[in-house]
Amino acid sequence: MGEQPRILVVDDDESIRKVLKTILEENGYTVDTAEDGKEAILKTNAKFYNLALIDIRLPDTEGTKLLTRIKDTTPKMRKIIITGYPSVQNAAEALNKGADAYIMKPFDMDKVLKTIDEQLKKQWMEKKYSQEKVTEFIETRVKELEEQKTTARNKTH
Repeated sequence: MGEQPRILVVDDDESIRKVLKTILEENGYTVDTAEDGKEAILKTNAKFYNLALIDIRLPDTEGTKLLTRIKDTTPKMRKIIITGYPSVQNAAEALNKGADAYIMKPFDMDKVLKTIDEQLKKQWMEKKYSQEKVTEFIETRVKELEEQKTTARNKTH
């Protein structure tokens, strides 16, 4: 996948931010943190992140609201909601608002790392697919233009 994937951890609990940052960096990720929704939006406006881990309860907004606000800044970023308050309603709302996955606290770090890896693979496949479609379009367009040129040349001779 080239360079190290960039992850943004959004959680108002400093100890959770520190632990996730340390573990994710040990696993080869570049990690930034934000303690609230406002900081997360500022960071996603300034930098590209492959993935965000977003706490469902933040001091200034609900994590589910942040999903849609972040989506506007970085549409291809994968978003995972993390919560210590699991419920079917929370999970459904998170997924309906654009979360790609839902993880419950306390964390099973193996599961967190596996979920992150799965989401980054999906992102990579979507990017690869998009690049293939663009290449296919360009190749087709070049052939069409060459055909038009040949046709125009034949009409003038």
